[in-house]
Amino acid sequence: MSSGVSGSGGSKRTHRIEKLARLYDDEILPIWAQRFGRLIVRGLEIPAKATILDASCGTGYPALEIARKMDEQSRMIAIDSSSALLDVARKKADEHPGRQRIFFRTEPVRPRLPFTADVFDIVYSNLGLDEFPNVTKALRDFARVAKPGGRVLATLPLAGSWQEFHDIYREVLVKQDKGTLIERLDRYVAALPDAAVAEGWLHSVGLDGAKVEVEAFTLLFRSAREFFFAPVVEYGPLPQWKAIAGHGQELQDVFWFIKEAIDAYFGGRAFEVTIHAGCLSGVKGPNVVDEPAPRGADPQDLESGEVELVVEDAPEASESFLEHEGPELDAFRDPDES
Repeated sequence: MSSGVSGSGGSKRTHRIEKLARLYDDEILPIWAQRFGRLIVRGLEIPAKATILDASCGTGYPALEIARKMDEQSRMIAIDSSSALLDVARKKADEHPGRQRIFFRTEPVRPRLPFTADVFDIVYSNLGLDEFPNVTKALRDFARVAKPGGRVLATLPLAGSWQEFHDIYREVLVKQDKGTLIERLDRYVAALPDAAVAEGWLHSVGLDGAKVEVEAFTLLFRSAREFFFAPVVEYGPLPQWKAIAGHGQELQDVFWFIKEAIDAYFGGRAFEVTIHAGCLSGVKGPNVVDEPAPRGADPQDLESGEVELVVEDAPEASESFLEHEGPELDAFRDPDES
C-alpha cells in the first residue's frame, strides 16, 4: 500500500499482518483512518433499503459507523483481502447494534470486484485505492457495481502529505550528492495527486457531480525515532521511502542523516507533519461505461444476506508491501562507527 494504511494485498497471514491487526485500532485508526473515513461519513445520505459496499474495509471503520445510520431493510457488504483484519472487524460487529445488517467477507478487491453491475446504492473505499495498480480502473470498477444514480466515494492522501519529511529527505540527498536518489524522490513526490488530478479521475470514469473534498490535519512526533517507528509510518509510506534510498549501507547512511536532521531541526519540540486528506465523490450517471463483468452478486441476494461471490480463474493478487517491508532500518547508528 502506497497511499495509506490498510489491509494486505494477499490473503496469506504473516507475522507482520497479524501484528498490524493487533495494533491497528489503537495506534493507527484514531490518528489516520478515522481522519479520512470521517470525510465519507460526514453528510452521507443513505437511501431506504440501501445496499452498500465497503471495499477494503480493514478492521471495520467506517463500515460499523455507517451501519448505525442504516434502516432495518438496508444491507452492507464489507470486503477485505486480510482475514486478520476482518477477524477484528467481526469481533467488533458482534456487539454492534447493526450487526444483522452488515456482512464481512474475505475477498480481494482486485483484479476487479467480485460483483455484477448495478448492485449497490453506495460504493466506498477508505484508503483502499492503493491496493489497485491503476486508480482510474479502480474507480471505474466501483462505478460498475454501483446502481444508476448510486454514489461512489474513495479517500486517499493528496499532494503535500508528508511534505515536511520529504523536504528533509531531499535536503539530505542534496548534501550527500545523491543525484540518482534525488530523481527517485522527486518522481515519488510528483506522483502524489492533487485535488484537480483526483477530480479528473472521476470525470474520466464518467461520474457525474464529481468533487474532491480536502481536509488537512497534522501528526506530531516527539523525535525522529518515534517518527520512524510509529505504526502509521512503518505500515504506511516507510517501505517506499526506504526503496528510494536503495539498499545496504547506502540505505542505512541516508536514514541516519535524515534522523540527525530531524532531531537537529526539531530538538526540544515536536516534529509536525501535515497530511492532506482527500475524499473523491461522484454519482453514476449515463456516461459511465461498464466493462464486461463476471457473474456475481445479485441485489436480491443482499436482502437475505446471501451474497454470491465470483469464483473464477484470475491472476493471483501480488503480495502487499506489508509482507515485504524491506531491510531493517538501522537509522540510529553513526555511519562512521566501526
